[in-house]
Amino acid sequence: YSEIFRNALSLCKIIQLKRIYLFYCTLLVLLLSCSTPQGFEYKGLNNVKVNNVGFEYLDLSLNLVYFNPNNFKVDLKKVDCDVYIDNRYLGKYALDTLMHIPKKQNFELPSRMRVAMGGVFKNAFSLLMNKEVLIKVKGKTKIGKGSIFFDVPFTYETRQTISL
Repeated sequence: YSEIFRNALSLCKIIQLKRIYLFYCTLLVLLLSCSTPQGFEYKGLNNVKVNNVGFEYLDLSLNLVYFNPNNFKVDLKKVDCDVYIDNRYLGKYALDTLMHIPKKQNFELPSRMRVAMGGVFKNAFSLLMNKEVLIKVKGKTKIGKGSIFFDVPFTYETRQTISL
C-alpha cells in the first residue's frame, strides 16, 4: 500500500505543478496581450447649436469628433476638460457617463456646455475679427476595458473656421 500511496502523492504533485504552470502561462499571455489604452485623437466638431442665451450663461450643444487609435474597443467613463478659444478660457466641459467606443474608428461625443457670458465677451472680438480661431481643449479622460480604467491626459489644438 505504501508504494501506491507514494505514487498517488507524486501524481498529485505533478498535477498541482501543471496547474500552477498553466496559471502562470495564462497570466503571462493576458499581461502581454493587454496594453494601456492610448488617448483619443481629436478630429473636429460639428452640429454646434446655441440652446439658451441668458445674461450670465450661454448653453451650447455640439458633437466632438474623435478617433480611437487603439486596436481594441474601449469604454469611455469620464471626461473633464477646459476649453479655450485663442488661448482665452471659454468654459469647462464634463461628461460622466459610460460609452462604448469601437476600435480604430471615428466616433462622436455629444456634448453640452454652459459657458459664462464673461468668457463669451472676452472671445467676441476674436470671433468677429477672424474667420478662423484656435480651439484648445485640455483635460483628462478615464478610459479602459472591463473594470480596469486609466486616467489619460490630453491636449487638443485645432484651427476652426467660424461662420457668423
